[in-house]
Amino acid sequence: MSTSLLLELFAGFLAACVALWFVWIDRRPATLPATGPSPRLITVPDRLRGYFLGQGAAASLGLLLLRLAIGTMMIHHGQDKLADPATFAANYVVPLHLPFPLFLAHVAGYAEVFGSWMLILGVLAPFGALALSGTMAVAAYHHILTSGLNLYVLELVVLYLGGSLALLLIGPGRFSFDAGIVKELSSDEVPAAVYGDGAPEGAAPGV
Repeated sequence: MSTSLLLELFAGFLAACVALWFVWIDRRPATLPATGPSPRLITVPDRLRGYFLGQGAAASLGLLLLRLAIGTMMIHHGQDKLADPATFAANYVVPLHLPFPLFLAHVAGYAEVFGSWMLILGVLAPFGALALSGTMAVAAYHHILTSGLNLYVLELVVLYLGGSLALLLIGPGRFSFDAGIVKELSSDEVPAAVYGDGAPEGAAPGV
């Protein structure tokens, strides 16, 4: 195993630990109190809270492991593309008859590198999952176009594509920076100025 691979695996593990710590230190309720006057400002919509905070601890741990597995492995595919973009463009982009093959080779490489780190850290993870899903969908189309339905060629691409789509649809789980940020925004106390009369509940008029 190369030194660069060991360093990247260690960096991914360290990033996951930081994400776990970030979520663990902020354990306040994810929703605003039901009592008191209704605020005019809703910081985070319920659907967004459910997407990032709706999973339990076990499900979030499973999503974290999936993010780490996909992210740490996909980084190398992106690095390989960026190491020799001309060869990748000639072998994979040109057969698809897409315009600007060299430019698209760079786009695919950067999408896989940055998308992988987004998944590992859980920072803008849905966009990272979308980036990897896009590159893997194109890769699957290329393999089908050039090799037909060859399972030995398609299996790795399908696994990456399925995992990325699952993360995109389900969310990164609670053990991510995204979830920590949403939880922080959801648990912020609404200042008195946002209430209807501008005064705390129970205060005498004119006070």
